[in-house]
Amino acid sequence: MSGPRGVFAAADLGATSGRVMLGRVGADRLDLTEAHRFPNTPVRLPDGLRWDALALFRGVLDGLRVAARSGGVASVGVDTWAVDYGLLDADGSLLGNPYHYRDPRTDGAAEAVWARVGPAELYRVTGLQHLPFNTVFQLASAAGTAQLGAARALLLMPDLMVHWLTGTVGAEETNASTTGLFDAVAGTWSGELLGRLGVDPGLLPPLRSPGDPAGELLPYVAEFTGLDARTPVTTVASHDTASAVVAVPATAPDFAYVSCGTWSLAGLELDSPVLTEESRAANFTNERGVDGTVRFLRNIMGLWLLEECRRTWAGRGLTAGLPELLGEAVRAEPFAALVDPDAPEFLAPGDMPERIRAHCRGTGQQAPESPGAVVRCVLESLALAHRRTLRQAAELAGREIARVHLVGGGARNELLCQWTADATGLPVAAGPVEATALGNVLVQARAAGLVGDLPSTRRLVARTQPLRHYVPRKDPAGRAAWDAAAARTEPSPRNP
Repeated sequence: MSGPRGVFAAADLGATSGRVMLGRVGADRLDLTEAHRFPNTPVRLPDGLRWDALALFRGVLDGLRVAARSGGVASVGVDTWAVDYGLLDADGSLLGNPYHYRDPRTDGAAEAVWARVGPAELYRVTGLQHLPFNTVFQLASAAGTAQLGAARALLLMPDLMVHWLTGTVGAEETNASTTGLFDAVAGTWSGELLGRLGVDPGLLPPLRSPGDPAGELLPYVAEFTGLDARTPVTTVASHDTASAVVAVPATAPDFAYVSCGTWSLAGLELDSPVLTEESRAANFTNERGVDGTVRFLRNIMGLWLLEECRRTWAGRGLTAGLPELLGEAVRAEPFAALVDPDAPEFLAPGDMPERIRAHCRGTGQQAPESPGAVVRCVLESLALAHRRTLRQAAELAGREIARVHLVGGGARNELLCQWTADATGLPVAAGPVEATALGNVLVQARAAGLVGDLPSTRRLVARTQPLRHYVPRKDPAGRAAWDAAAARTEPSPRNP
């Protein structure tokens, strides 16, 4: 270990911004400081919406340079969102900026995949929720292109960043499990699926597990950042949700979680996947977690709806801050209009307030007009989606839930936290807000021998991180109102 013991750099790249956080870990210490934050701004090109991968990597390097000036680190870890990838040619060079999962090029790609492997069979192997942008469908949309034909390696976004830091090539398993090419039971790439779908298995790198060494910094990285060239890069749970679940401050096993940000990922931690037809019909996913656990969850559209509304309003000169909007939402009429957050019209960027109003009109409801009414519609709809998803997860897995841990940026939204408690009828512990970066740091610390198993890691989070607790309101009228609202909402999207 080249840097100071107990100090770790977490490069955490989200859909709208990236940051490098410095985590300090001890027997009763776990704290984070922000070294560097930078925007993640997609670029629309003639051939579609792309991520600016070079700008993201430059942001990581700038953050590591700050870390070096702060005294160095014991290791570095990288996590990002799932499913998107970069292609490398035979020389190891990137073949164009990676596509953004919200790009519409995958429209119709699922049908091309299902013509070779039917949706029920695909689920029995991968256990993956159907989302139109899953990697398997992205690859189908790229079939026959010059870029894919020239590719010799496919690296998911965190693996691409690790490759540029270390020169090594690998695929971290929690993120690999989101691709639709991974065997949920065997925990390996599915050779059978690759063959039937015509995907060259040579494109997919060897798998790595959280805690595995990924390599040391390349000389140019060490020179630019000022970090010791012997600084290791540790494989973390590189899917940001998997990192967030590591940092769930649960002290008993009967918990559910909602990792809430751009997306709400709501579910349970299990020992084995649930691959039943009922699970497929309810569109639940089985993704890998740390120590071979399974993240049994559903993706819900999340606070993307609210942030797109705010972006649209800001473009029209309406500059109300989030506290003011939440205050207006409290005063708006309860349950006046509700939407299905997972409706396909909400996926792409655009005029979200008008899309919400159109959705309401199309479902026979009075459309919310004021910003406060729109915000109330969004947050009540999300709370109901959390309720529906967690109840389905418990039923499908045969589990009882005693409490909900809501982690991530959504933990700051007191209204959403309280309404999630009211809707589910369960106590909600909100926090930590920085769960993803904390989980990244904790896996590095565990690899360094500073923390123990997953339960003891979570107890450390519970002891050291500020949490807010929300109790469901007990009045019968309030419970009846949530039950009636739940009965009105659209059912969850079902797999084909």
